Amino acid sequence: MPELSIFASPAPYHILTYGTLLGTEFFQSFIGGIVAYKALPRPQFASLQQAIFPIYFSLQTALPVILALTYPGTNSSLGTAAVPSSLGGVFAEKNRTSVLAPLVTIFASSLVNLALVGPATTKIMRERKHQETRDGKKSYDSPPHSKEMMRMNKSFGRMHGVSSLLNLGGLLATMWYGFTLAERLQ
Repeated sequence: MPELSIFASPAPYHILTYGTLLGTEFFQSFIGGIVAYKALPRPQFASLQQAIFPIYFSLQTALPVILALTYPGTNSSLGTAAVPSSLGGVFAEKNRTSVLAPLVTIFASSLVNLALVGPATTKIMRERKHQETRDGKKSYDSPPHSKEMMRMNKSFGRMHGVSSLLNLGGLLATMWYGFTLAERLQ
């Protein structure tokens, strides 16, 4: 059983936050989204994703901030703080590449998805739904499509691709930071 003093340390909260971030990113990217796409009819899949993504991107945006706030510093062999905890440690010169860069990458890519790309994609999806009514044909039906639907499908594909790349960048940065954490265990 751990000492009670561990509850006052930022370290366990840091590790739990990291695990939550990596697990959420991995599950949504490689399991939940794929299974839902295969199991649900397209309209239900779209509704599910529209409900999940704001929560997912919010978590992806908030968790790097919590990681920065709970960053556990290191002590020198003399027992003094070699690198301070929290933001001081994150912004320390020696941690700019290994800690600050991945945390900023995760935060920024998620914030862009949350505030810009996600809402833009949702707007295009709503416009496509209206165009489907006008055309009498689903956006994912086989061609031919109206010029307006082709434009919207292209816009949706572009935004979906940007969102996927941002998400992948965040996941890779999370894994990069995981190696930084693992290095401290040696």
